[in-house]
Amino acid sequence: MKKSLVLFSLTSATLAGQALPKTETTIVNYPKTHRAETVDTYFGTTIADPYRWLEDDMSEETGEWVKAQNKVTFNYLEKIPFREALKQRLEKLWNYEKLGSPFKEGNYTYFYKNDGLQNQYVLYRKKGEGSEEIFLDPNTFSEDGTTSLAGLSFTKDGSLAAYLISEGGSDWRKAIVIDAETKQVLEDTLTDIKFSGISWKENDGFYYSSYDKPEGSELSAKTDQHKVYYHKLGTSQKEDQLVYGGVEAEKHRYVGASVSEDQRYLQISASVSTSGNKLFIKDLSNENSPLVPIVEDTDSDNYIIENEGSKLYIVTNRNAPNKKIVTVDAENPSEENWVDFIPETENVLTVGTGGGYFFAEYMVDAISKVLQYDYEGNLVREVKLPGVGTASGFGGKKENKDFYFSFTNYTIPGSSYKYNVETGEYTPYWTPNIDFNSEEYESNQVFYTSKDGTKVPIIITHKKGLKLNGKNPTILYGYGGFNISLTPAFSIANAVWLEQGGIYAVPNLRGGGEYGKKWHDAGTKMQKQNVFDDFIAAAEYLISNNYTSSDYLAIRGGSNGGLLVGATMTQRPELMKVALPAVGVLDMLRYHTFTAGAGWAYDYGTSEDSKEMFRYLKGYSPVHNIRKGVKYPATFITTGDHDDRVVPAHSFKFAAELQDKQTGKNPALIRIETNAGHGAGTPVSKTIEQYADIFAFTLYNMGFKALPNQ
Repeated sequence: MKKSLVLFSLTSATLAGQALPKTETTIVNYPKTHRAETVDTYFGTTIADPYRWLEDDMSEETGEWVKAQNKVTFNYLEKIPFREALKQRLEKLWNYEKLGSPFKEGNYTYFYKNDGLQNQYVLYRKKGEGSEEIFLDPNTFSEDGTTSLAGLSFTKDGSLAAYLISEGGSDWRKAIVIDAETKQVLEDTLTDIKFSGISWKENDGFYYSSYDKPEGSELSAKTDQHKVYYHKLGTSQKEDQLVYGGVEAEKHRYVGASVSEDQRYLQISASVSTSGNKLFIKDLSNENSPLVPIVEDTDSDNYIIENEGSKLYIVTNRNAPNKKIVTVDAENPSEENWVDFIPETENVLTVGTGGGYFFAEYMVDAISKVLQYDYEGNLVREVKLPGVGTASGFGGKKENKDFYFSFTNYTIPGSSYKYNVETGEYTPYWTPNIDFNSEEYESNQVFYTSKDGTKVPIIITHKKGLKLNGKNPTILYGYGGFNISLTPAFSIANAVWLEQGGIYAVPNLRGGGEYGKKWHDAGTKMQKQNVFDDFIAAAEYLISNNYTSSDYLAIRGGSNGGLLVGATMTQRPELMKVALPAVGVLDMLRYHTFTAGAGWAYDYGTSEDSKEMFRYLKGYSPVHNIRKGVKYPATFITTGDHDDRVVPAHSFKFAAELQDKQTGKNPALIRIETNAGHGAGTPVSKTIEQYADIFAFTLYNMGFKALPNQ
């Protein structure tokens, strides 16, 4: 049976902010999605999976379904009268020059720049006080701007470079090696690289990581044995040396290799999931030296941040949930020989090095604090930041006494500063000239109480003088997973939302990294419900304090945040008016069977682990918790047909279930970006179009017939 929704037409007589008239109606039919008799059995329980066929991204039938869904969705969007105005405002606000922090390689200073609406940032360089020139322009990589620069690495002397490209947003990369002086390509392109950087060994070659190319679809087939290779310059890729990961004892889902700044050591990290890693080291000054284990289990996160001769500096959360730095000699690097260098504190630590110093960047309730230490562990100074927000980029080469850092928050666009490591003084390097008055807006952090009594911080951003009348259009954005921290950062798109009188609220949910490993673990596996409870409590806080009401509340999140939205809207459908799940993990019983999904098991567990884990996952899996007879919020699902991180089948199946079972007139639409992936490298033009559609859908379904501040 075809499901249908009612799209209300608009009359100019209707005032902005009032409910839409219900006189003229246009019937929009959902495409018919057929159900197949596919059933799985988990610990004696049978689970129907009628839309399993949508997992086949190579099938013609799935392709036709995508076209049919997009046709319905864009027909709907085209009837929203202020959609074009939102797009125009996004384009206008986006159209300012953006400049990345400079970095030195060899005789040149490099920097990324976007003139305004370029689809991809361009990499420029200049020598001394000379004129700037284009070094790499990703906008020339493809006609439609969907091939992006996905990584860049120089040799220590800056004479050679290798860069990675992503086509159509895919996680699979190609590597191109060039002479940095002449920009001439030196050899054949390397292919089939995934989840990898490039780390040079002198000027001879570099290390990279990849998987064996999967059989069937490279966009969805499982990849779970990562391998490190060494590519010797001037040789064929098929001759590349397998360094680690080729035997069963070395089988891991994520393996990475990097060479120390002094070129003496190779470190290899090996993980079975997104949390915890083994750590090994090899002395490159001795070709026959063994790969020496430093940490032989995956119970903690560890990496070498620096070395002075054989003295290693290791960042770890081993017996230190908020992280610390320890030192040890490379000749005998096992844990019993570690000595605390910068001890653990009550705040989460990230570390940078540059100019002969360590920079300990702490999160204090998700706000940056930076301390500078010397190589003896002595505190040199606290860096007084330009304001309350997020600082990043504290680090550079050891010999450079100046480097650049950036600062931003929810109302202030990112600016960069030149910092002198000896004096601690910094001067503005670049401040954007943007058509947005930050002085008209404010961000306030408050703490609310979750279901189990846990205090959770939330930053609420809006125009100054906001009336707490319960009628403010509000986007509640969350993530809550994988030790990821949501810290204050400016967004052009969110600025447009704020201009319309909107509220943008971001809670720091459990599962994230804002308060260290304990906070992360409190939102994993059979404690995952804590994350959803934290998000629900955030919504209830905003409503009870009259920032907004259920009629004006939208919830939004992407990837793991898409799961958050899917679980929240199926558990509390009455709580919000609009749900915006993006590239979401929505089928929790099968997520681990696609691409690198099995690596997420630290956070989620899998349906194969145990009967208890299966039942827990089934209890919140969004695809499996849509019920007939329930009025779900207006839902706008977004994904990309080339997403090989969270395969689009998650979103496809969720949309099909929702369209089949939705009760009432709230639309359940899916917008599928073609030739696009999980989000990284998406062209500016596509990003603007997507945000215009998201905001238009949201305001329209909150009852606005015109923009609130048009």
